[in-house]
Amino acid sequence: MNRRTFLRTLACASAAGLCASAEEARKPNILLLYTDDQTFDSIRALGNSEIETPNLDRLAESGSVFRNCYNQGGWHGAICVASRTMLNTGRFLWEACALEKHLKEEASQRRFWSQLMHDAGYRTSMTGKWHVTGVQPAALFDEARHVRGGMPPSCDAAYERPKEGEPDLWQPWDESRGGHWTGGRHWSAVTADDAIAFLEAPQTDGKPFFIYAAFNAPHDPRQSPKAFVEKYPPEKIAVPPNFLPSNPYKDAIGCEHTLRDERLAPDPRTPHAVQVHRSEYYALITYLDQQLGRVLDALEKSGHAKDTVVFLTGDNGLSVGQHGFMGKQNMFEHSMKVPLLAAGPGIPKGRRIDAPVYLQDIMPTALELAGMAVPPHVQFKSLLPLLRGERATQYDTIYGAYMQLQRMVRVGDMKLIWYPKPNVFLLFDLAKDPHELRDLAGDPAQRETLARLKRKLAELQLAMHDPLPPLQAEP
Repeated sequence: MNRRTFLRTLACASAAGLCASAEEARKPNILLLYTDDQTFDSIRALGNSEIETPNLDRLAESGSVFRNCYNQGGWHGAICVASRTMLNTGRFLWEACALEKHLKEEASQRRFWSQLMHDAGYRTSMTGKWHVTGVQPAALFDEARHVRGGMPPSCDAAYERPKEGEPDLWQPWDESRGGHWTGGRHWSAVTADDAIAFLEAPQTDGKPFFIYAAFNAPHDPRQSPKAFVEKYPPEKIAVPPNFLPSNPYKDAIGCEHTLRDERLAPDPRTPHAVQVHRSEYYALITYLDQQLGRVLDALEKSGHAKDTVVFLTGDNGLSVGQHGFMGKQNMFEHSMKVPLLAAGPGIPKGRRIDAPVYLQDIMPTALELAGMAVPPHVQFKSLLPLLRGERATQYDTIYGAYMQLQRMVRVGDMKLIWYPKPNVFLLFDLAKDPHELRDLAGDPAQRETLARLKRKLAELQLAMHDPLPPLQAEP
């Protein structure tokens, strides 16, 4: 099946079966369920037996899962700003950074994802977290509701806790603390309400829809109803195998304890503190899962499930006690990787794809599904060739960066992390060491691999217009 025929098949998949002609083809609806700070391994169906995620599980089982989906990093501590700017503009990290001060001009040229979808004939709707600088969703979408900032408002009681021997005054279900409860209804429920309202609204124009439903969960403050918190007694939560009381490089790589994310738990970390934070993280994800289920149920009830492609992803991962970190401002897998699920007409069921991809590949994928040629300014790649089985790889290498303090490259199963300030290299074999416990950079047997990945990183720095001078790798 060639590309044009495949796209037509996707667009025509409906209760009526195959359409008779291209003129009768209906473009598929696109529903993006976008989470915040959700790490790739926080879904039960994908191997995490500690967590309950029945609705994410059913989405994974009804479609395809990308098991190595990355974000490229960030240019300051709010990694979500970079991730969301890349997603909505289609630009790689440093070009998105350079574009950040010119996004109104970008909008005037109708280059944002939502504008392109509108121009392809879609009715576009947005709710929830935006956090893209300088331009608001009301100017980019046909409808926008409950547009949120970077994170729910927090308070001092959410930080530096729990401390050994001291009472922990934080209660995730205490609505008086604000946070996700600000306004009187949990923000995850509000975002789900809005998505459901979009789905239930009368559609008289015959246009397909593009819904951008951006949940603030599971970003801290990690708040959820008491019944969800009680599902996860901290003492029953495993301490991650890569737990460290303190990371030896944290100050040199921009992850010092003064960084907001890192202040959530005391430093040095304790196993108990990590168990408490992970239990509350899981509780919030399970509550989020319930809200996602409400949206999926509404999609079924609306009759549009048969002609809607659903994407689920997050903007970045999170450490929650791994490698001595609490936040996402690092190059380890738990912080760079996110879930990516796709389901709907034409999407293979039960497919598991290991080829490394970027979460922002969703943008050109949606444009292709909409029947558009992907514009030249979009640097990410459509996922459709992988889903069709037309190719086995998406990118030869995966690149990551945090400010001018960290760099990463993955080639095959080998991954190099570089800390420029102390000029330290870490090398991991992800196939044998998925938790990144064994640094191979000093292993003489890996000397050639280390040199090869250093050269590849230097090449990528140039290709990515990295502001950091390229690594001076051995020839």
